[in-house]
Amino acid sequence: MTAAPSGPAFSVHDIPFSTRGSWFGISPVVAQKTIADDLHLVSHQNGMHAVLSLVPLDPTTGDRADTGPHATPSLLSWIGADGRIDLAYESPDTIRLRGDGLGLHIGAATATLTPFSGTYFFHDPVADAQVFTSYETGRRYRITVLSGTLADTSGAQALGRSVRGVTIIAGADGVWEAAVEELDTARPPYTSPTTFEEVVTAARRSFAAFVDTVAPWRSPDTPAAELAAYVVWSATVRPRGFVTRSAVLMSKHWMDKVWSWDHCFNALALAPGSPGLALDQFSLPFDHQDEAGALPDSVTHSEILYNFVKPPIHGWALRHLRRRLPEPLGETELTEAYDRLARWTDFWLTMRRAPGSALPHYQHGNDSGWDNATTFDPERVIVSADLAAFLVLQLRELAVLADELGLPDDTRKWTRTADATQAALLDELWTGDRFVARSAHSGATWTSSSLLDLMPVVLGEHLPENIGDALAEHIEAHLTAHGLATELPTSPHYLDDGYWRGPIWAPSTVLIEDGLRRAGHDRLADEISTRFRALCETSGFAENFDALTGAALRDRAYTWTASSYLLLAEAHELRRAEATEAVG
Repeated sequence: MTAAPSGPAFSVHDIPFSTRGSWFGISPVVAQKTIADDLHLVSHQNGMHAVLSLVPLDPTTGDRADTGPHATPSLLSWIGADGRIDLAYESPDTIRLRGDGLGLHIGAATATLTPFSGTYFFHDPVADAQVFTSYETGRRYRITVLSGTLADTSGAQALGRSVRGVTIIAGADGVWEAAVEELDTARPPYTSPTTFEEVVTAARRSFAAFVDTVAPWRSPDTPAAELAAYVVWSATVRPRGFVTRSAVLMSKHWMDKVWSWDHCFNALALAPGSPGLALDQFSLPFDHQDEAGALPDSVTHSEILYNFVKPPIHGWALRHLRRRLPEPLGETELTEAYDRLARWTDFWLTMRRAPGSALPHYQHGNDSGWDNATTFDPERVIVSADLAAFLVLQLRELAVLADELGLPDDTRKWTRTADATQAALLDELWTGDRFVARSAHSGATWTSSSLLDLMPVVLGEHLPENIGDALAEHIEAHLTAHGLATELPTSPHYLDDGYWRGPIWAPSTVLIEDGLRRAGHDRLADEISTRFRALCETSGFAENFDALTGAALRDRAYTWTASSYLLLAEAHELRRAEATEAVG
């Protein structure tokens, strides 16, 4: 009856079923750390909102059918002893459903309707369809029965508290089909010349083409590459609201935003095979740069937050992005990137350097991206070595860009500032063994057991050899069987699920692995890459991981984790190929 599924199987409890471009997914995860008994249509317009519940039914008794969800990139199925229901995306805003032996109840996720919340339900006589209109998302969800029988409707035009929904069962041939659309106000009645099998085939081909562009290097040694690509592909949304470009959200669970450093890792992973999408990822936060030159903390469909910023890793990212793009940036693109990066850098040099200070400061752990790292325990407004190191790399990239654009005065300015900032970093924050953090107010200094203190290794080839060696030794102490713990496991502040006080994170892994490799510490970089890749292959692409057990923590479908796996796996495959060629 149904086209054979293709691509990696996955659990919808961990990864939502969705498609590139869509603002909704199918998942039992209906809120942060909240898993429902049934799968729901969960929209990410105006926030994360479960809109519709999808409940398989025994058509004879009308009771909930005992089924298990099975998912691949192109097909989601409920399979039970008496039949199955299949779901596939026809387009980013339309899903197709087909049932054989089972019925389906599609109902409002919440029973209560108020003037400000809930879902109103009615029959549209123009389209001859059933429509749910959601106060939370501001969108409508139209159900059109294509074959079979609309066995029951309840709660049409009801106000207040009511069960609202429809039940679809098979007709005489034992099969039913329906379409569910997410739309704004109105559109012509649903029609489609496409069969369900053709919908599944088109979805399968779309995903296969994406995998072939972003991971053509995959091999049996990189077994999680296709699933990583699916996490990125399925979390991509079309431009809507404040999302000015095609954007890879961090997740289609509750972390459904683009934060202003997460986006860099997605851009890098996409660059060789999907350069346009990669440039969109890098550029999106810059579309919302404020008058001071600051990037927003985060961007999503209906919200831009400016109360914090994120660290200036964008010079580091742009350097790697330009090397990974299949074609060099044109002069217009290069000029825009330069101007935006210069304004972002000037923000740190003017708005975040206290009078008389050579080094910038954070105002809270959130500004660093390492929200609750122990580096910030004594104070929050601090001068830290990671920030100075990132800024040095950004200044050096600006000097390179200025030179390419024929701006010699700017080249000299950025180079001088980079040299002065690096000199201040080493003079003021290096103790001879490690870096310290310093109060932006009192000048008091301290050390911590956080991996953040070791992040200046990102300077790579710019570090004096003795400092690079010392940092590598300290970094190795953070290396567990699964990867780099963000707090030393022997620290009294270490927490298994402590966010940045212990768990393994993808961005710190990629940044440190790259810095070590550029500083000549290939052995340690290789070991970090190997352990993190194995972690993802075992535990998936979670927001972070227990450093001692490798268990997935928090949001389980995080795109910067998937992109980081793709980056490290690709680099591993290329090194392996080069080594094989050299031996040959």
